[in-house]
Amino acid sequence: MKDNYVIFWHRRDLRIEDNVGLYNALTSGKKVIPLFIFDKDILDKLPKDDARVNFIHEELQKIHTTLLKHNSSLLVKHGHPMEVIKELVAAHSISAIYTNHDYEPYATARDKEISIFLASKNIEFNTFKDQVIFERAEVVKADGKPYTVYTPYSKKWLSNLTDEDFKSIDCASHYENFAKLTFDFPSLETIGFTESSVKVLPHQMTKTIIEEYEETRNFPAIDGTSKLSPHLRFGTISVRKCVQEGLKPENNTFLKELIWREFFMQILWHFPTSVTQNFKSKYDGIQWRNNEEDFKAWCEGKTGYPIVDAGMRELNESGYMHNRVRMVTASFLCKHLLIDWRWGEAYFAKKLLDFDLAQNVGNWQWVAGTGCDSSPYFRIFNPTSQVQKFDKAHTYIEKWVPDYQELTYPTPIVEHKFARERCLTTYKQGINN
Repeated sequence: MKDNYVIFWHRRDLRIEDNVGLYNALTSGKKVIPLFIFDKDILDKLPKDDARVNFIHEELQKIHTTLLKHNSSLLVKHGHPMEVIKELVAAHSISAIYTNHDYEPYATARDKEISIFLASKNIEFNTFKDQVIFERAEVVKADGKPYTVYTPYSKKWLSNLTDEDFKSIDCASHYENFAKLTFDFPSLETIGFTESSVKVLPHQMTKTIIEEYEETRNFPAIDGTSKLSPHLRFGTISVRKCVQEGLKPENNTFLKELIWREFFMQILWHFPTSVTQNFKSKYDGIQWRNNEEDFKAWCEGKTGYPIVDAGMRELNESGYMHNRVRMVTASFLCKHLLIDWRWGEAYFAKKLLDFDLAQNVGNWQWVAGTGCDSSPYFRIFNPTSQVQKFDKAHTYIEKWVPDYQELTYPTPIVEHKFARERCLTTYKQGINN
């Protein structure tokens, strides 16, 4: 590789269409080497059959196959990002690295370190906004401070929106600018992983799903959700495409979910300590019970509350959990069992195919009452009434907890009325006003 190249580094954008950073690389005047790094800092903590790694590998294979049709290919590396970048810079003539912004604490620290190294070599490090419509300080209060309440944030988000913000980016017209280099594509085994029985489902962002989202999204027995979350998490679809579809119907419930996603992402950006600390410090005095046997029963779907157990068994078996049931199971852990939200957040992080740090932390803190714009601490879901409202025919429960009427099914781990009163007392005593 004697020629001078630029690298486009794929991270949370596993696609070669409608990709801002890639477009800028392809129109830079230099040939582009597309790169993906299986990050050992992340992968070493995962089980060897992790379904998310399988999904990433499958999506990268699709990109590689497409690039081969253009006499190019994807360079896939396995290692520590800094070491991989240093190796590539030492071996080849590279004038710039292009990529898209990543907002999580680990990613920002990684990128800062790499940008300093590249600057020392007079190599540009160009990053772009791609995974959100608005980022960082683009939707803030008049005084420049970040919003910590969703409703005014969403109103400002919508008022700021222009057609340019969700216009698709035409990368396909520039595919000839990929470097004409062929790299071997590694197997899963090469990076130390094995095939998973759990699969990421295709998204279903259909006209019907979007238009009926308000009516169907709370009923777990109905296939009424878009399955978009893992695809947005890993960038196999662009957020601009999702917003284009979300703006079409008069009912904007679907669009509001996309705005919630960006709300939590900007909260994480502005308040990175919220990953491990209560957003509202006045809740720091809560005395969590943190009973390990209770936590084990919750994890395994053996609490004796069918809607809670159905959700946990769905999660354990499929890597998914319906949105409504996520709220019910999370509330049960924090309010009924008085187990620290961080325990639940960590378990979801291990199991969810759509795990996204900002969304996971934001939603867990919302349920626990400790987060920004959170559900009030005295809002405690009644698992029985939730069944009456959202799974009256027990269709969802019967699918995931077929034994719920058997003698072998566990009795409730705690009585609802008792748990509710205990929770209210504990929160009142623990809150620092």
